[in-house]
Amino acid sequence: MDGGTYSYRLFTRSDFSAFWALFTDNLVNLLILSGVCQFVFQMPPEIVYGRIVPGAAVAILAGVAVYTLMAKWAATRQGRDVTALPYGISTPVMFVYLFGVIGPIYWATQDPLLAWQVGIGAGFMGGIVAALGAVVGPYLKRITPRAGMLGTLCGIALVFIGSVPLAEIFENPVIGFTSLLFILWGLIGRFRLPGNVPAGLVAIGAGTVIAIVLGEAKFDFSGVGAYPPVPYIGDMIAGIQYLFANPELFLVLIPVQIYNFIETMNNVESAEAAGDSYPVGLCQVTDGAGTMIGAVFGSPFPTTVYIGHPAYKRLDAHAGYIVGVALVIAAAAFLGFLSFLAGLIPIAAAAPVLVFVSVSLITNTAWSIKPMHMAAVSFAILPHISEFLMVKWGSLMNALRSSGVEGLPALGDANLTAALLMEGAHYEGHLALSQGAILTGLIWGAIVADVIDARFRMAGAFALAAAAMSSLGIIHAPTLQMPQFDGITVGYVIIGAFLYLYPLVAPKEDLEERVIVPDEPDMMDDIPPAQRA
Repeated sequence: MDGGTYSYRLFTRSDFSAFWALFTDNLVNLLILSGVCQFVFQMPPEIVYGRIVPGAAVAILAGVAVYTLMAKWAATRQGRDVTALPYGISTPVMFVYLFGVIGPIYWATQDPLLAWQVGIGAGFMGGIVAALGAVVGPYLKRITPRAGMLGTLCGIALVFIGSVPLAEIFENPVIGFTSLLFILWGLIGRFRLPGNVPAGLVAIGAGTVIAIVLGEAKFDFSGVGAYPPVPYIGDMIAGIQYLFANPELFLVLIPVQIYNFIETMNNVESAEAAGDSYPVGLCQVTDGAGTMIGAVFGSPFPTTVYIGHPAYKRLDAHAGYIVGVALVIAAAAFLGFLSFLAGLIPIAAAAPVLVFVSVSLITNTAWSIKPMHMAAVSFAILPHISEFLMVKWGSLMNALRSSGVEGLPALGDANLTAALLMEGAHYEGHLALSQGAILTGLIWGAIVADVIDARFRMAGAFALAAAAMSSLGIIHAPTLQMPQFDGITVGYVIIGAFLYLYPLVAPKEDLEERVIVPDEPDMMDDIPPAQRA
């Protein structure tokens, strides 16, 4: 087909199903951040629903406008239908901003207004860092094996997007199982529901109806009203000034924004693996600019290309689904309906949609890489399991304190760490793996994939890069630091040096001949059939 004459339809019927999946993802994030800001950091509703939520909606509108145009351009250039990149507030980075930036300011000053000002100042500065990722993003995408980039996304999908919502389903099984049934039937099994009604809509609707019958949902219109977006430049400048007066906060911002533009790069690679190619540098600039626009209008929280494009591609979505989500989220934010939806839709009804997104991403990864690279994907997942453990251990300690238990040691206490080790819980190791998990997963996935492909020098280069990042505290440390030559850094240097130098002196036959491992499937593409007997 001639790309110059191709006409791309922005809206199709299949966008309706994809809409409910992406809408649920964005809605859950907005409900979480608004709840934490209001009830944990004591921000008044006029800040939460009058500034933060409308600002987030403006950021989503701005980014969706760009990604819609980008989808139209890609479809015209390629002469075929494409699925627009999903977009919204970055879930992992949202939690870092909540508890790594806004929370410490509030706990130190008990001033929710200042905490919000610093939050939007941090969001604006972080957006600049995220946009600068466009300088190195295309190069990193070119040299990093797909298994590394997609593997670390699989880790996030498995533990945070899949297992947590699944646990919420089992906490409220009457509602959750009912919704999950329609997701299994219509989205995972891909059977048509009566009337071709979108499975996501039926799942959320059925769960909500049951919640109303059981008295677990409520109709609360008290927060409904007009909340037009307004720029808060003065408040943002005040927050930036506070940041420069307390530069230690930049030690939180810079690594997390490096994480954010790496996440964008990985998600664009995920889209390419599903068949849709987009310019990674332009996507990183868009995400950074969207974050800065959101900060100007009152939202501290970074935006990014979402995990889950393969799921929406599987649903045959075009661009209509992201346009619909942006418009509905904006209407809900500007008219105050978010608080109403928070009371009406139970989490257990929405959670199965997130489970579907998680399963689709992992499944698509398995289909889009070489079978022998699944070892690299598996390696890339592991740091995220450690990150999950650290989050839940921290939640356990906070819950014990909240329940009145006194004299609890802090996580990291030497005696507690020793006791955990005696019980088989390797706190120090999981802590190191959890810090910078997305980068750690990407690096280890890349190392393993390059070793499998006999690209030893490139594998060694990734290990040496990890040594540098570990030394500076970008990974395996809570904050940036002056260069340190600790045990983890030494370990990376040993691996990097071996991988780089050994192939120079090793016998050629040792580097070319593969060993068949008993009782394991042979997935090495380059082993002659005679050696497979």
